[in-house]
Amino acid sequence: MLTFARSAHGRTDRIAFSPEAVVIGGWAGRDEAAIRHHIEELAAIGVPRPSSVPVYYRVAAETLTQAPRLTVLGPDTSGEVEPVLVSLADGLWLGLGSDHTDRKAETIGIALSKQLCGKPIGTALWRLDEVEAHWDEMILRAFATIDGERVLYQEGPLSALRPPRDLMERRPGGPDLPPGTVMFGGTLGAIGGIRPASRFEMELEDPVLGRRLTHGYDVVALPVVA
Repeated sequence: MLTFARSAHGRTDRIAFSPEAVVIGGWAGRDEAAIRHHIEELAAIGVPRPSSVPVYYRVAAETLTQAPRLTVLGPDTSGEVEPVLVSLADGLWLGLGSDHTDRKAETIGIALSKQLCGKPIGTALWRLDEVEAHWDEMILRAFATIDGERVLYQEGPLSALRPPRDLMERRPGGPDLPPGTVMFGGTLGAIGGIRPASRFEMELEDPVLGRRLTHGYDVVALPVVA
């Protein structure tokens, strides 16, 4: 069960939500050069190149988490900040999440790696129709704590990613997103390359309406052999 604080038309409320399906949109960039950059970034650590873009991976709804700590197996995982579409009974909402992925498993199978890690998601949502008109002006960024130092890990405008309606239309079973479905909308290249961190913080800035979505979590790595 997830809980969200929702903001729409100047009013806020809280809602409990039990997700039924989670879809991870992969290679969802709008800029072909940026897509190639991310593909090569992953290829550098042994991840197979996709046969087509975008691609859509299904993971269990139970992987979604709002906990302040994410426990993973081994040192080879990392986060990816993404806009997240949440389909509720009263329409589409925009949130923030991290497609935290096991990079070692990703070299074996991307779908497998997506399922192995929890998917952190923020606790606040904006009504999608309030931001669609200025989607390209919003800024996505992430900070990672690596070797005790907090560094800028990802940053860029949402103009680098496919608009939500386009991503939904391309999804098998589209063009709509059924109520109860959560869809991650793609990510940006990592500044300095993909690497693990002990803490991952993310934000989505809306400079037009002067607000931000934020979320963060600590990463606790279990030893591979006890």
